[in-house]
Amino acid sequence: MSADLINLRQVRKARAKADKQVKAAGNRAKFGRTKAEREIHTAADELERRRHAAHERDITVDHALSPPTTNPGKD
Repeated sequence: MSADLINLRQVRKARAKADKQVKAAGNRAKFGRTKAEREIHTAADELERRRHAAHERDITVDHALSPPTTNPGKD
């Protein structure tokens, strides 16, 4: 009667690897996005940024309408 030998270290490593794979699959489902989804999101953000920039007001100072500045130390 001969029994099969089992290396406990290899069994522990295999179990740990399987646990990590299960956790990784859960993280991919929870946090992961495909490359196409990331590119679509990036393009939408860029479009939103450009539209926002297009509606900014150009703030220029018209010196003819602004009050004169005084320098208290200079006469």
